[in-house]
Amino acid sequence: MADPRLRQALEAKDFILAPGVFDLISALIADRQDFKALYVTGYGTVASYLGLPDAGLATYRDMIERIGQIVKMTKTPVIADADTGYGGLLNVRHTVRGYEDAGVTAIQIEDQEFPKKCGHTPNRRVIPLEDMVRKVKVASDARSSRDFLIVARTDSRTSLGLDEAIRRADAYREAGADVVFVESPESEEEMKTVAERIQAPLFANMVNGGRTPLLSADRLKELGYAIAIHPALGFLSVGAALDKSFKDLKVNGITSPDIDLYSFAEFNKLLGFEDVWEFERRFAEI
Repeated sequence: MADPRLRQALEAKDFILAPGVFDLISALIADRQDFKALYVTGYGTVASYLGLPDAGLATYRDMIERIGQIVKMTKTPVIADADTGYGGLLNVRHTVRGYEDAGVTAIQIEDQEFPKKCGHTPNRRVIPLEDMVRKVKVASDARSSRDFLIVARTDSRTSLGLDEAIRRADAYREAGADVVFVESPESEEEMKTVAERIQAPLFANMVNGGRTPLLSADRLKELGYAIAIHPALGFLSVGAALDKSFKDLKVNGITSPDIDLYSFAEFNKLLGFEDVWEFERRFAEI
């Protein structure tokens, strides 16, 4: 069941800042931080599960099992990437129903051709506007609760220009999207233009090292955005930490004091070992 807090935050114009999570460790840690939402990144999930690029290689089944487990193990509303809806209109309906049944609160669907690519990489192509409008209408019709939000993304800025991206975003809003997402604007001025010309809750994608400038939550709210995700922060942080730690071990043959580690005791607590130990105390004599 979708969490009504996300829709309520949108309606109250409370800015929603969401870190990107890509596995259960990242999700459990983020869930402790009192964010208004968590964002399940397709790029990070595909990388952590398959070790492959975000290039349309993961299937609906690959994603729904991992997303469902993240939702089950966390308390924060989840926004989840669903790529192109994993196919045509019937696939979109199936995906929306599956994500909603899994407890996702907002689904993100984009207008790229299949196979899709990460929105901050080159050579992305989009489907005709009319085809995506039909996908948005199907997605809106397929949900069972108004608390389940449709985020419609257009990747047309890179190949077709900002005016076309804004035209598409307006059309997707009219078709039933609750939130619209113009992917990879290339300057703060472009982001400002998007916010001035689109009358809908807006979604900003803050990718470290991506095509769009990184702006603070305060600045994004000032410009008129409603939601900002930081999808790459988690997996880039983990990648850097692992690279440093493993190199340190190789050089020194032991973990040196230079390596900052999560406390083993705290990690046990994070994973719920205290409940296991309490269970064993209660039932060990039975």
